[in-house]
Amino acid sequence: MKNFYVTTPIYYVNDAPHIGHSYTTVLADILTRFHKILGYQTFFLTGTDEHGQKVQRAAAKREVDPQAHVDEYYHHFEDLWKKMGICNDFFIRTTYPEHKAYVQECLQKLWDKGEIYSKEYEGWYSVGEERFFGEDELDENKCDPISHRPVEWLKEKNYFFKMSKYQQQLIDHLNNNPDWIVPDYRRNEILGFLRQPLNDLCISRPKARLSWGIPLPFDGDYVTYVWFDALLNYVSASTAFHKTFADGTPIWPATYHLIGKDILTTHSVYWPTMLMALDIPLPKHILAHGWWLVNGGEKMSKSAGNVVKPMDYMEKYGDDAFRYYLAREMVVGQDANFTHDSFVRRINADLANDLGNVLNRVHKLVLTNFEGKLPAAVVMDDAANDVMNLAKKVIEDIKQDLPQARLSQSIENIMSLVRSINRYFEIKAPWKLAKDPAAKDELATVLYVAAEAVRLSLCMLWPVIPTKAEEGLTMLGTKFTSAEDLVWGLMKGGEAFGEGKPLFPRIDEEVKPQQQQQQAKPKQNKPLTAADVPAAMDLRAAKIVEVADHPDATSLYVLKVDAGEGELRTVCSGLKASYEASELKDRMILLFANLKPAPLRGIMSAGMLFAGDLEAETHKCRLVAVPEGAKPGDRALFKGVSPSEPRELKLKDFEKIALSVKNGEVFCTAGEGAAPIALEIDGKAVTCDVPEGNGVH
Repeated sequence: MKNFYVTTPIYYVNDAPHIGHSYTTVLADILTRFHKILGYQTFFLTGTDEHGQKVQRAAAKREVDPQAHVDEYYHHFEDLWKKMGICNDFFIRTTYPEHKAYVQECLQKLWDKGEIYSKEYEGWYSVGEERFFGEDELDENKCDPISHRPVEWLKEKNYFFKMSKYQQQLIDHLNNNPDWIVPDYRRNEILGFLRQPLNDLCISRPKARLSWGIPLPFDGDYVTYVWFDALLNYVSASTAFHKTFADGTPIWPATYHLIGKDILTTHSVYWPTMLMALDIPLPKHILAHGWWLVNGGEKMSKSAGNVVKPMDYMEKYGDDAFRYYLAREMVVGQDANFTHDSFVRRINADLANDLGNVLNRVHKLVLTNFEGKLPAAVVMDDAANDVMNLAKKVIEDIKQDLPQARLSQSIENIMSLVRSINRYFEIKAPWKLAKDPAAKDELATVLYVAAEAVRLSLCMLWPVIPTKAEEGLTMLGTKFTSAEDLVWGLMKGGEAFGEGKPLFPRIDEEVKPQQQQQQAKPKQNKPLTAADVPAAMDLRAAKIVEVADHPDATSLYVLKVDAGEGELRTVCSGLKASYEASELKDRMILLFANLKPAPLRGIMSAGMLFAGDLEAETHKCRLVAVPEGAKPGDRALFKGVSPSEPRELKLKDFEKIALSVKNGEVFCTAGEGAAPIALEIDGKAVTCDVPEGNGVH
């Protein structure tokens, strides 16, 4: 039997759970449930990180023992996960005796092997991050570069793990396993980090200033650095707690380890080198997802007062609605922007209108015309076969997308099936057929096909909206028991429908004047000057995977593009005057990845392609070419320009600069009188086959 073990980062016990914690955990839960319905043995681990200086100080401030402090605070996470329907198999705490004993066993093993040594060390120490920073790593205010809090100078003896010894071994592993870090541009970040010499890792803190930690087994005057302690929990769950799959197979190594992009280095450099030194197999994949941003691009923070609290949304709108929004809205690997308006629009459009509407229609028509029992199909026509074939295709697509964790894409595929059922109803108009006694057989077929397609949609959505999916299946007189149910034709006719009620009532909210004022004036990013734009643009090599005609625009193609993000982007592009569809498929192009998504004749386009002008009057162009060997996700940079903080750009930002072709290569001029800057990927020119001096758009 196939196995699937997924882990989340263990969450810092002092934190109040927010949307970032919820997303990672919901992602792990949904992936686990999807694997279950496809017949895998699964194990899902989450937990809390409970040692370190911040915990010690927080407990002292409350005048309680650190253990009593964490015993109270870890419930914030465990209770939220229960509320959200999270189906983790084990909740690990780093204060459990079994974990502490395992950490000491690992430390002793490394000490005995000569992998740990002591030395005097001095540097800038951040209490918030519980680590040292070099002078060159501090921010412009001489604060730590992560939380931007003040640092203090410390000089002390400590113990160090020989992390530098494993640098080349880690580089080799990354090169030999290109999908070890997903998406692949995060892998490129780590390879870039490893181009510089790797320092050894300080793994201890003197008890004189930090007592709340796991004592070193070879020196009782020191405790273990909290990151070294915490990173071993994913293995200790298997080794120290003897957790196995149902058939007794050990759960380690993890299939997927899920993290936010802000802790990529610790989990992709510190942790694997520790495992290498301990002769422990590495996890099969590390998946680094993006951040949830607010107000058009701000990072959430307690100081800014813009943290989204999951419990507030779940209490008002339901657990499954919140789970669905998180999973559908964020493309794994990319940042996503949370707004209340987008939440309401998504739930109303997908769940209330599309899914809820078709379920209620089927339910009501069967109750009204067939005494509440599903009729069998009589004759399948082309329209019915189209729905059936799409359902079968979506099932196969999910099986293919799941190993790449293309969750948002999988949900969109399922919802495309739901929308096809609504279109089928519009074509067949069963409410009209019900009025014609001669059309009874056709009505029976229409309702059977719709009910069976809704059943499969609900089964496939069960990992995302488990409670509501089960309620919907009960309305259809059926249930979901195993992977064997994911076939067309499970319902035979004669199933007695259950009671019906709207699964997701439409959200209709009155916006108060004060709310209108707040929504009208969100905090904006500082406007960009022409000189700022080159650093702000996120340009990437990408590959066109699928090409289709736009259904409502004769000049547009709808492209599915692989930008190395784990999921495909939809991009609408006016290339019909210049290219046949066959010329575009599998072609490498340059993508404007952080351009604000916009609807083009009803289809949301997530980015634009770059092309040079050939004939302005006929709109003919030539696509910009990336260097040979460039892979999807490779970043294109303007020579000598360092990328700025991620933000969403608008077309008017791009219009502040000019791209043109010189000697076949693409250059940027950022403002009047500015010197042209070459566009490159890994030092190789980005090119375009158009006449000298022609523009690139």
